[in-house]
Amino acid sequence: MAEVTSTFELRFGDNAPPFELPDAWEKRHSLRDVAGKEGTVVAFACNHCPFVIHLAMELGELAKEISGKGVNTVVINSNDLENYPQDGPAPMRRFAEENGWDFPYLIDETQMVAKSYGAACTPDFFLFNAEGQLAYAGQFDGTRPRSGEKATGDDLREAVGKMLAGEAPRKGVPSSGCNIKWKPGSEPKWFR
Repeated sequence: MAEVTSTFELRFGDNAPPFELPDAWEKRHSLRDVAGKEGTVVAFACNHCPFVIHLAMELGELAKEISGKGVNTVVINSNDLENYPQDGPAPMRRFAEENGWDFPYLIDETQMVAKSYGAACTPDFFLFNAEGQLAYAGQFDGTRPRSGEKATGDDLREAVGKMLAGEAPRKGVPSSGCNIKWKPGSEPKWFR
């Protein structure tokens, strides 16, 4: 039996749920399009969450670092944009540019992708190996907003290194952040 990760749905070795979503510039991207040769980080985030703001710049830097190793990054915004317009496409474009996000920043309007991954908060991180199997689910690092500590990405960086070295998947510390802003009446079972 596969070990349960820090998510509610995926287990180590499970394949990344496929998706095809538009970015904030209206270009569509599929999982196949964004997957890296050696692995893929799929993160769930938004613009206004203090936890995301805290690590946004470092996430941009880490994504550049690991892309050189064949590991691509994609971020998905699954918040209810009608009730949280500050997370809409125009603010997403500004946020991505301000933080050096050179990777796709996608909109999950139906929130079905977040549900298929078992994403619970922003930010929430999932790392998949070259075969598209879950190798890590958990936090970016142990820093938090207002802690006075700069985000480092140490947990995710270590997970990428271990995956590339062929080490077995490991359970990460669950992500901390703001809950995904679910559309009224469509909250997943783990949120109720």
